[in-house]
Amino acid sequence: MRTVPGATDHVVVVGAGLAGLSTAMQLAGQGRSVTVVERYDFPGGRVGQADIRGYRIDTGATVLTMPDIIEEAFDAVGASMADYLELIKLDPAYRASFADGSHLDVHTDAEAMAEAIRQFAGPDQAAGYLRLREWLTELYTLEIEGFIGANFSSPLSLLTPKLARLAAIGGFRGWEKMVSRFISDERVQRIFTFQALYAGVPPQHALAAYAVIAYMDTVAGVYFPRGGMRALPEAMAAAAADAGVTFRYGTSVSKLEQSGSRVTAVCTDSGDRIACDAVVLTTELPLTYQLLGRTPRRPIKMRPAPSAVVMHVGVPSVGSALQHHNISFGGKWSQTFDEIIRDGVLMSDPSLLVTMPTAGDPTLAPPGRDLLYVLAPCPNLEVGKINWSAEGDTYAREMLATAAQRLLPGLEHDADILDVVTPADWARQGMTAGTPFALAHTFSQTGPFRPANLVRGVDNAVLAGGSTVPGVGVPTALLSGRLAAERVTGTIEKSPRRTTITTGAKA
Repeated sequence: MRTVPGATDHVVVVGAGLAGLSTAMQLAGQGRSVTVVERYDFPGGRVGQADIRGYRIDTGATVLTMPDIIEEAFDAVGASMADYLELIKLDPAYRASFADGSHLDVHTDAEAMAEAIRQFAGPDQAAGYLRLREWLTELYTLEIEGFIGANFSSPLSLLTPKLARLAAIGGFRGWEKMVSRFISDERVQRIFTFQALYAGVPPQHALAAYAVIAYMDTVAGVYFPRGGMRALPEAMAAAAADAGVTFRYGTSVSKLEQSGSRVTAVCTDSGDRIACDAVVLTTELPLTYQLLGRTPRRPIKMRPAPSAVVMHVGVPSVGSALQHHNISFGGKWSQTFDEIIRDGVLMSDPSLLVTMPTAGDPTLAPPGRDLLYVLAPCPNLEVGKINWSAEGDTYAREMLATAAQRLLPGLEHDADILDVVTPADWARQGMTAGTPFALAHTFSQTGPFRPANLVRGVDNAVLAGGSTVPGVGVPTALLSGRLAAERVTGTIEKSPRRTTITTGAKA
């Protein structure tokens, strides 16, 4: 594995998102002196936060999986995650509702889920689920060390026995086609394929290798941090600071000083110069290349993932009428992908994610109120034909009305719309094509074909985050940090995992 040559005693990490925090903790654990520079006044990056009218809002990711990968970062600095962060396992992980009026609760316990599917779609589908679960588990086991959690020197690095095994079990076939081998009920299939939206590719065109996301959701489990998603980066930052990492919040990077092929210092907007032996950039790719003075050399133009409209809404308490995560599938599910990816228009029959974080922590909203996060996939700005300044608020109200109609009539009454975020808003935050999901996971943007975490022509600059390897999502952002750190220190031996969570809790 190629690593940064020369001295690497002091490393500056630009960005305190999950990738930057993971990088900092891994580097600190390997004895490096680390300074993290963050433009906001708090850690989190895409896992952002806002306090509005008594509501504590998570502005980014809401679904948390794979706490063992989180634990790795704490292990790196000799800390226990349980001392900094309380995680609750959600049961059900999701409630999925369909256009025919049916709904299915998604459990990560095999027996509970098999029984739910048996009652929902019959014994054949339940038996198929159990076989699918075994396949997803094998898929994940093969990928986590050999592909998702590994650095590649070149595409030839893929040529291992694990690659042959991955191909043999169908990892390079179509995601939807592989799931249909186990389950024929279209509604149940969606539970194990809708995650293709996270990858930015229709499930009928996505590689089955990306079904590991379905493993994370439906087998490994979904969790919620007490205090909201912001509690995760705050906990990581606290553990990093306790391990000696220096944080400089409210500070933007204005330029990188370079001498020959090395970055020698990071310069800030306040005029400070932070000398360094290496730098890890977790910034959006356009800014990254601008800072480095480089132009990426790719024969194929990079394709951004679809975007999303997100609204945050305060409503009168709904009790147990909604689960923590609720997915409402429209009747035109397959058409949805053509509309938002190919045609650049809004969904004609929206599919929505409605998350209620106050199910897990009521203190996130004022007394007697619940907080909702409503997400609708939509085109990014590269293909989209929507004037968001004119249509954004109207579409958000339509989203809320649709969610109310399908999930809880009357939900929109006395609703307090706290914030609406559109692709235009994501773009103002510097996100390519106005999408928070970075680059789509097409074949040409997967594994060693994705923008690498080493930069040609700059010896001591390393990249981390959703636009580089291994990709988009909370677990992959954390892995991205470890992979970046290994480019500085060499391979890092992981401690035995000792994940501690609050089990049996319902949120």
